[in-house]
Amino acid sequence: VQLQAYGGGLVQAGGSLRLSCAASGRIFSSYYMGWFRQAPGKEREFVASIGWSGSRTYYADSVKGRFTISRDNAKNTVYLQMNSLNAEDTAVYFCAADRRAYGAGYNGNGIDYWGKGTLVTVSS
Repeated sequence: VQLQAYGGGLVQAGGSLRLSCAASGRIFSSYYMGWFRQAPGKEREFVASIGWSGSRTYYADSVKGRFTISRDNAKNTVYLQMNSLNAEDTAVYFCAADRRAYGAGYNGNGIDYWGKGTLVTVSS
């Protein structure tokens, strides 16, 4: 599976961005999709994940109520709508695909496929 993430950029605090991650190669619907992020000097952290059909979603506590993950299996794409952004959301965001389910607290070790990151910078 090849993953291509895009949609990052510079946004003011309180603003919104939508990240997209397009997948190719294998059957997209067979993969649990998610987003992780890594801020400068910090460990990679889980942000959100979504089940194979899209019926189950999981979020890190820090983004609950502000971020929404969704997927379109017909387009082989997963999205992360990010609202009410703040400076702590500044990070490189990575999309991830795994045949196994994963959720909040997962550090990402063992993920089957990673996309290249897209940088999100929130100015205060």
